[in-house]
Amino acid sequence: MTDCTIVIASYNRRALLDATLRKLAKLPGAPPVIVVDNGSTDGTSAMLRERWPEVQVVTLAENRGAAARNEGVRAATTRYVAFCDDDCWWQPDAIERAVALLDAHPGVALLNARVLVREDQRVDAACALMAASPLPKRTACPGRAIASFMAGASVVRRDAFLSLGGYHERYHIGAEESLLALDFLARGWEMIYVDDLVVHHFPHTAGRVPERRRRMVMRNRLWTAWLRRSLPSALRATLALARQGRRDPVARAALHDALRGTLWVLRERRPVDARVEALLDSLTELPA
Repeated sequence: MTDCTIVIASYNRRALLDATLRKLAKLPGAPPVIVVDNGSTDGTSAMLRERWPEVQVVTLAENRGAAARNEGVRAATTRYVAFCDDDCWWQPDAIERAVALLDAHPGVALLNARVLVREDQRVDAACALMAASPLPKRTACPGRAIASFMAGASVVRRDAFLSLGGYHERYHIGAEESLLALDFLARGWEMIYVDDLVVHHFPHTAGRVPERRRRMVMRNRLWTAWLRRSLPSALRATLALARQGRRDPVARAALHDALRGTLWVLRERRPVDARVEALLDSLTELPA
């Protein structure tokens, strides 16, 4: 059995999750799967226990957004965890390849796969940016050093993830990776984009509200700026969102949401060191 657990957090997408599990069941190495039912009301947990007795189920009482993944990681017993959304699946051999790379390169905390979207297998825009990352790489691990990642297309060292606390409970969903990525960098870990690890993504938009998601992405990125970036960087990010808010009501609402968290953000603020700050200044932000 592969020394890597697949963790999926799912909310009210029972049929889609069932189809995804059918694809994951065909993976070589039979990686164990943990599904965190993120407060679903559509009978997701019952379906899993009936149709997928080999899948470990963690049922939450409420929708905790990205932080639900933390419970799946805690429940895992393997050294590595591969995250997977309920509208994604890993290509055969990708997880085994990721385990081999992490075994060979102990300074790497996380690997991000190349994401191919829908039938035409278009490369996700975020992956295109990662593939062109200018960050210097300290390890011999194949791929590009990166400063952010895609939650549903990554393989991570379980202990490293848990040592940083996982995803922040307040972020819910949308750019939730941004804070954790900076914490990896601040601890001296590397994250690597590896082009020959592949995840397939068939976005399922039913029930989603794009403007709500965009609002949370902008809020969370501003929170991350204040929690981890230098004061000049945090102020620039705030002014940029304020300027955008003059013509964009979603940005204006996101700024308002972010400012409502001022007290807890200031309490938890721990800026990264000058080395990491300089790395971040050299990068283009990932798309929402």
